[in-house]
Amino acid sequence: MNYQIRTMEEEDYDGVYKLWTTIHGFAMRSLDDSKDGVTRVLRRNPGLSVVAVSDGKIVGSILVGHDGRRACFYHVCVHEDYRKQGIGKAMAAEAMVRLKDEGINKIQLVAFRENQLGNSFWQAEQWDKRDDLNVYDFVLNDENITAFNK
Repeated sequence: MNYQIRTMEEEDYDGVYKLWTTIHGFAMRSLDDSKDGVTRVLRRNPGLSVVAVSDGKIVGSILVGHDGRRACFYHVCVHEDYRKQGIGKAMAAEAMVRLKDEGINKIQLVAFRENQLGNSFWQAEQWDKRDDLNVYDFVLNDENITAFNK
């Protein structure tokens, strides 16, 4: 399978959003995952987020951000028809190189407990599952509604 890993650009939003809507169990927030929300991430963290492209179609994505100390991967996904081809691993490796070049030494991500495929992937890639902490959210804007794809 031919694919290319490249920097996610603002102009990729429609293709990335379309990909996200195809992923079963994927959660999107009405404001954070809007065009403005994604553009904000890309502008704050230039050159870090990546997409995988095959035959002119976006088939994978990782939104990447950091605070100068620790990075986070958001919305890591590969279209279901393109899985098991090394695309997720290649995207993660590329994003990790970019972060290391910025002096970032640690990355975290959140995988829903019921996302067996995602959890298996990250564990196979030698990421450590943390059992020593709790994750808390506080909603600052009630208009930022989370919806899960079926």
